[in-house]
Amino acid sequence: MSRMHSGGKGSSGSSKPSVSDAPAWSDTDKKDVEELIVSLAGEGHSTAMIGTILRDQHAVPDARLVTGERISQTLSRNGIMNKYPEDMMNLMRKALNLIDHLSGNSKDLHNRRQLELCESKIRRLARYYRDTGRLDKDWVYKQDQLRLMVE
Repeated sequence: MSRMHSGGKGSSGSSKPSVSDAPAWSDTDKKDVEELIVSLAGEGHSTAMIGTILRDQHAVPDARLVTGERISQTLSRNGIMNKYPEDMMNLMRKALNLIDHLSGNSKDLHNRRQLELCESKIRRLARYYRDTGRLDKDWVYKQDQLRLMVE
């Protein structure tokens, strides 16, 4: 959902090369990688952080090539699911930080606008996740209950 609230014409940057199997130099044992994913999730790491740790410390450049599924799919198959999707939780944390900032700096109009944009992204993601079944059909974003959802 990048560039939603800006004048940019799209997201630029490099893309990953199109490959179908893990490199020969990497750790390609599916069972070991899955155990690492589950143990790192048990330590409280997010899926993005798990991927970074696998890449940097365990020589697994792409867990999806080794296991055949995304890290979040591996976690859900093993019964480790968060109540809210990771990208939505990150946006809710950002909104909570903006709310805390605005409580002490009420005239900060720039960040008031950023809060509106962040909440707009949360509502749009919530609509997507309700349609795909990741959230309850009656889930609604409420700013006064945000602290309870994040903590």
